[in-house]
Amino acid sequence: MAQTNNTKRTTEHSSKHRTAPGTTLRRILRREAPSTVGLLVDEQDFAAMRRYRTFPFDDHAAYLHQVERLLKTLTAQGVHTTIALFDPEDYAEFCAESGLDADTGASRSRFTAEIAAAGATVAYTGQRLTDLIPLLVSRAVRRATWEYATLVLTDLGACADCGQDIGRAAFDRASHLLTRLLERAGPGTHHLVCSTPTENDQLLAVLHTHRDPTGPARLDTSEGAEFATVLAVAIALEKPGGVVLRTSAPDTPDRVHGWRLAHGALAPLTAGEVFNAYCTDAETGEPVSPESGVEYCAGFDIGADPAEPHH
Repeated sequence: MAQTNNTKRTTEHSSKHRTAPGTTLRRILRREAPSTVGLLVDEQDFAAMRRYRTFPFDDHAAYLHQVERLLKTLTAQGVHTTIALFDPEDYAEFCAESGLDADTGASRSRFTAEIAAAGATVAYTGQRLTDLIPLLVSRAVRRATWEYATLVLTDLGACADCGQDIGRAAFDRASHLLTRLLERAGPGTHHLVCSTPTENDQLLAVLHTHRDPTGPARLDTSEGAEFATVLAVAIALEKPGGVVLRTSAPDTPDRVHGWRLAHGALAPLTAGEVFNAYCTDAETGEPVSPESGVEYCAGFDIGADPAEPHH
């Protein structure tokens, strides 16, 4: 069939604007390539980055606004995006150790990729930055606590008498105590806190679990490992660690139980001791009003095996 001039011009116009196959494939690949954004969460970190000439922002609020717009754009394009905590001090150390010029966007991008691979991240699912930032900071603190506690256990070495790895033995003991505690806690939603002092800091670990009446407790494996590691530090160093369990269940008041760590075992606190511990400000020592709808209960026997002699 003969092609008219008008039809020919229309066909030529369409061919000029038709997306090339290679471009389409690259767009598909882009959607399947995840992205990571390194976030400066507070004014102090933001101010530290302003000393670099190539850092393009001069206002933290405007910076956060642009980050949020970028996240929404990537999500609209179907790109999975995670947020990582960008620490200027760690960035400077990273560049110095790697021989990189810190005043380049390429170095910032490379550092972001490194911290995303090894550090704490939060997946962006459309939530507001005001909701995302506290979660990111919390995960970063948890990660740092776990790394420090792991280092403490590793540095203990082997027992001079039997040759057993002290840190490994303490972690195994802590895991046993945690398992028995969760088994005896029964059904419900459980919130556990373990705290212990060290030479440099107060270590704190938090664990959230849920148990149905007919099944075992469900917990995040990384949270479980972090909790057991902090408890293991208290066991290995014979520090005055403590564990608090808060259980929530439908149509019943929340119940709070507590234990102190003694000689590799969790010794139950009395109801009065639990009340005093829960209703006292940890920093000031001043009393805090008890929560309504909460029962402060004695710790219960978790049925753990006896602890082996201390190494």
